Amino acid sequence: MRLVHLSDLHLGFRQFQRTTPAGINQREADVAKSFANAVEKIIALRPDIVLVAGDVFHTVRPTNPAILHAFTQFSRLVRDLPDAKVVVVAGNHDLPRSSESTCILRLFTQIGIHVADGSTRDAPARRLQFKELDLSILAVPEVDNQLLDWTPDPGFKHNILVVHAEVEGVYPESHGPEEPARLQIPKEVVESADWSYVALGHQHVYQRAGPNAFYSGSLDHCSSSIWPELHSQKSKKLPDKGFIERDLETGKQTFHSLKPVVREFLDLPPIEGRGLAATDLDAAIAAAVQRIPGGVDGKVIRLVTRDVPRHVVRELDHKALRDIQRRALHFHLDTRRPEVIRSSGSGAPGRRPSLADTLRESLRSRVLATDVDRESLIELGLRYLAEAEHIDALRGVAAPAEES
Repeated sequence: MRLVHLSDLHLGFRQFQRTTPAGINQREADVAKSFANAVEKIIALRPDIVLVAGDVFHTVRPTNPAILHAFTQFSRLVRDLPDAKVVVVAGNHDLPRSSESTCILRLFTQIGIHVADGSTRDAPARRLQFKELDLSILAVPEVDNQLLDWTPDPGFKHNILVVHAEVEGVYPESHGPEEPARLQIPKEVVESADWSYVALGHQHVYQRAGPNAFYSGSLDHCSSSIWPELHSQKSKKLPDKGFIERDLETGKQTFHSLKPVVREFLDLPPIEGRGLAATDLDAAIAAAVQRIPGGVDGKVIRLVTRDVPRHVVRELDHKALRDIQRRALHFHLDTRRPEVIRSSGSGAPGRRPSLADTLRESLRSRVLATDVDRESLIELGLRYLAEAEHIDALRGVAAPAEES
């Protein structure tokens, strides 16, 4: 018996000021396409169970196009997999805060999908029993912390927990969604071997949380934490966007990547800009962009430049930068100014910079002609300073007192 686990679709998510020819935000269209691609792969796999662990939509009141797209794709899933059990739980982006409002996910019950939307306030979780599969599923939406019965059903061979929440003590480094979950699962629940599988939603990067417990991650980049997500995936060699397939009999698990991705996101290697003139930095930016396989067209790109003074940023070739921005879906040149060494005040370091330190830092950040060797200049400057201090000492002139 095989299941598929996906989460955090965030249909209706919008970002950047670009639209399709039909007038839809381009990133909204990308996210919709990612879900359609996932549905196509799931149908090809023909699993027995499909679990959606929350945040189907990006907002509680999604747009009509987002609702229509979700209804079309879920209908396709039910039609092409008539024997599969499809279970959806509501995430924090799906659930209205007012008890007077109805969760939009209830719409999908009309096509035979099992939905846990927290509509029954005194018992928000649903325990679904499928005797023909010898399977019990505990479906828990993202609700306020309260006493929940996390006990697997002993009357069934297979027990699955599907929930949109955070696991106590298991936190992402910096690649989570914008706000913490209201629901916290005790760690011992997800570590229990009594669960055949625990399908988690809320974190946007694939992550293991227990022996049989996993976050599948989002299907697309749909948060403000894009770059930390990419960094975490690369540094830990984690899968990119996709979904999990799990065989409950053998325990075999496969992560199905959605590559080729709808939209490519690139965080380019940073440029050390200390001491570079504007023309030198222009050349470094152009070289970094030229090294991108396939060019910049249609991609989302960030390029960080460190230790670049404000006056150098003003002198950059902004016409060339606008051309890159026009071709890419989004190009972010993240220019970061040099750190200031504080010589006084409550936040100052314990050792104040000496005159030699100040001179060295000044020469390191000074814009130079390209034919001037910086290290030689610093060495010469420090030698002149030492000679001046030596002459003053011979004359009996005290060095100026440091600021207090």
